[in-house]
Amino acid sequence: MQTDFDVVVLGTGAAGMVAALAAHDAGARVGLFEKASVVGGTTALSGGVAWMPDNRLARDAGLPDSRADALAYLAALSNGLIRPEMAEAFVDGVAEALNYLETKTPVRFHLLPIPDYHPEHPGGCPKGGRSIEPGTFSFAGLGDWSDRVGIGQFSDPVTGHVYMTTRESPRGGGAGRIDEAEMQRRREAKVNGRGRGMIGALLAACLERGFAPVTEARAVELITDGRRVTGVRIEKDGKVHDVTARGGVVIATGGFEWNADMVTGFLRGPMQHPASIPTNTGDGQAMAMKAGARMGNMREAWWMPVCLLPGVKQYGEQKVVLILRERALPGGIIVNRKGRRFVNEATNYNALGGAFHQFDPVRFEYGNLPCWLVFDASMIERYGFLDVPAGGTMPAWVPSGATPEELAARVGIDPAGLRASLERWNAAVAAGSDPEFGRGDSAYDGFNGDLSQYPGKGATLGPIGTAPYYALEIVSSTLGTKGGPVTDGHGAVLDNDGLPIHGLFAAGNAMAGPTGMVYGGAGGTLGPAIVFGYRSGRRAAAQVDAMVNA
Repeated sequence: MQTDFDVVVLGTGAAGMVAALAAHDAGARVGLFEKASVVGGTTALSGGVAWMPDNRLARDAGLPDSRADALAYLAALSNGLIRPEMAEAFVDGVAEALNYLETKTPVRFHLLPIPDYHPEHPGGCPKGGRSIEPGTFSFAGLGDWSDRVGIGQFSDPVTGHVYMTTRESPRGGGAGRIDEAEMQRRREAKVNGRGRGMIGALLAACLERGFAPVTEARAVELITDGRRVTGVRIEKDGKVHDVTARGGVVIATGGFEWNADMVTGFLRGPMQHPASIPTNTGDGQAMAMKAGARMGNMREAWWMPVCLLPGVKQYGEQKVVLILRERALPGGIIVNRKGRRFVNEATNYNALGGAFHQFDPVRFEYGNLPCWLVFDASMIERYGFLDVPAGGTMPAWVPSGATPEELAARVGIDPAGLRASLERWNAAVAAGSDPEFGRGDSAYDGFNGDLSQYPGKGATLGPIGTAPYYALEIVSSTLGTKGGPVTDGHGAVLDNDGLPIHGLFAAGNAMAGPTGMVYGGAGGTLGPAIVFGYRSGRRAAAQVDAMVNA
């Protein structure tokens, strides 16, 4: 294994691969290392959407946006957790990072019509324009690497490939169907979309430049000379290798959501069954702390409500399903064990985490966990549910009851409380508005509901009253944590005095999230990951001569 480089990048998600490419194209000899046996990190598992404010595609489409609006939007949602200089670095870095990817790699982006997640706040975009996704990419030219990319949330269960893009799905503006002839072409050409397609395109760019990721290579410790980071210790094939990095090390190892001790020690509230890859165990954060890095945003995660599929594994762990469309459709509400609603069910998934974390100081428990999505037969008949098509039959593992009281008794909900909540909900639906939690008031709420009724409130408001009734338990999960070493606007890691730790950089979910607790819109994870991956890679490469001559 080669051990002498100018820049070493740890992690092969979007942040790591973009950092490696940017460093290489700035003249550095790059080493790219991955802990897992496959590449792609959480990006490969994702939808591949990136939230990029004030981007070229929106301007070309005539959608209004500006630097000032983007910064105003982030500031309005900051809650004191966004450093203004990081918001500016992100927004100002969008144009250069996108131009680089589209001119120097096979990645090609397309605009999506998804509203911002808080579009009524100052600077928000209710008609979309900030969420973009990569086009499809064929794995046919990747050779043996074609089978070494991580599986995706949307992967075909047989081939592992992701054939549909987000913009072809109903939520991305498409019909959700692909012509069979086109689908056959994609199968034969190993065409991938979404996050897996993005990783394939970035991997192809790395291979074209003559460097390949080294897999099953775990970074365990940063090497320093007392003044700066000069390399990293890598475990590979049962041996420990000291790897030199003249310009610096870029930590892009993902979050710490699979590290039970760090989850307990840092996250602001309960989280179970992460919807990410199990290799995200906080290796980068631990190494940065040991090197003296100042840590930030450690209490925050990209919160996501999920359900568990009994007996189904993914990456050797319990498989989860993201609950997005189901809770926004007309005909369902979320209740706690008292049978009470406690949130706008159709709000964005990240903000929903705050409702799960409400603590009862008298009972000394999280009052809204456990909780259930309660719905009725009419929802199944009209829309389907999870993998059940419209008019289909719900699987036996989803609890049901002939009456709300029977259902409540079966799962542990207070029957009287559930009956009262259903009566209030149906009265609100009849009146055309939700006075308790404002469901349907935001332009985002109905976007994941009944699109035939969108943008009206009927897209998400609907009565519940047709037996049988169902209750699906909702689990407070995450797409990944977003805490790590604090950096400057170029990804350089800062120490506790606010000074750079020379030779150390971070990007993606391994850095202190530049958008704080905010999930601005679809792709709020990947947008900053790409921008700061690009910036950190460039800056690390620029340090090579300075470090050698220091």
